[in-house]
Amino acid sequence: MKTSLIHFIITGGTIDSFYDTTRDTVVPNKQSVLPSYISSLKLFDEKIKFTTICMKDSRELNNEDRKNLLKELEITTAKKIIITHGTYTMPDTARFIKVNLKRADQTIILTASMIPLNGFNMSDAPFNLGYAFAKVQDLNPGVYACMNGHVFDPEEIVKNIKEGKFESIFTK
Repeated sequence: MKTSLIHFIITGGTIDSFYDTTRDTVVPNKQSVLPSYISSLKLFDEKIKFTTICMKDSRELNNEDRKNLLKELEITTAKKIIITHGTYTMPDTARFIKVNLKRADQTIILTASMIPLNGFNMSDAPFNLGYAFAKVQDLNPGVYACMNGHVFDPEEIVKNIKEGKFESIFTK
């Protein structure tokens, strides 16, 4: 079996945050915990690269951050990319990438979590990361969001805050 490079591009979000009791909310870590988490899994022979664009709550992402993300997507040699993102604006970023990316040879998956990866026993982060890791290896080139065990097209994904999950606008 031939191994290929899987490029994780990090933007912060709840998946890479900690609970700050003084503010009663989650706050992005100063540095990502994803490289140490992924390396602890001792994955088969996968080559993995990590690039951090920013460490922000997705509500604080701006057009400059998205342009920097797009620039990284244009220059990377990887064909398989997982972008970790915050849940609030992940659909917006997925649509931005789909509309603006000039390349058509990459499988790009955005994923996130409702609960931080570290510090919580019942986080959805490990599942969403594993699901994205599996899907990036078998989906055709394109831009997708993988959440809650589903693959979404950027035009259909919506966050259902009331139910704490993502769903398709076409299945309501």
